[in-house]
Amino acid sequence: MEELHELEINTKSVTGAPDSSRFGAMALEFEYGAARWWTSELYLNGQVTANQGALFTGFRWENRFKVLKGTHWINPVLYFEYEDLNGADKSLLEVVGNDTKQDLLIPNDIARQEKKRELENKLILASYFKGFTVAENFIYEKKFAPGPWEFGYAVGISRNLPHKTGLILGVEMYGGLGTTDSFGLNDTSHYLAPVVTWHSGGTAIRVSPGFGLNSNSVGFLFRAGVSYEVEGFGKALAKLFK
Repeated sequence: MEELHELEINTKSVTGAPDSSRFGAMALEFEYGAARWWTSELYLNGQVTANQGALFTGFRWENRFKVLKGTHWINPVLYFEYEDLNGADKSLLEVVGNDTKQDLLIPNDIARQEKKRELENKLILASYFKGFTVAENFIYEKKFAPGPWEFGYAVGISRNLPHKTGLILGVEMYGGLGTTDSFGLNDTSHYLAPVVTWHSGGTAIRVSPGFGLNSNSVGFLFRAGVSYEVEGFGKALAKLFK
């Protein structure tokens, strides 16, 4: 979670080529520490697909709430997000329900006609031991329309290398868990991805090659991101509204 009254700007991009239909997608994120226990974030999403052009696919408004003060053996965070996207969104910030690579093959002109207004919730758990960070996310989301709840997961482990290197190495696994109508692992996609993050001062660069674990998954996804902390943003904002 972002520090109190500080702003962080992130780019999160992903590229892949399911059945040779190459695409690239990006989410531009603005994360603000509204309180010591509350972080609010806005995402602006877009994508480009080979021979189909580029388009803006919508926005997300996310809020995270820290449940406990201080650091404990397990640290829960509650996450609530409103999504207003169209069906052409390919940012793949999470996999839920029965998401598969076939969803990424629908032509943009058709997919963009689907409106996806959803409430996404997460229970995020983090633990720290002997220099390692372990995180588990359980995702459950629902469209603002008739239909089942959709579920997903993400688990990961990471470790900081010696301080002077500025490197964090990790690995994560994520995928869908089906729906209330068909709960299970078989009819969705799953990925395993090593993660390398380099940080210096207020800037961090993250790269993550991901590998599909079943026939429903894209064989290879490449994720990259850059984040930058705007120093003194909270103080400047306070002076503006005095």
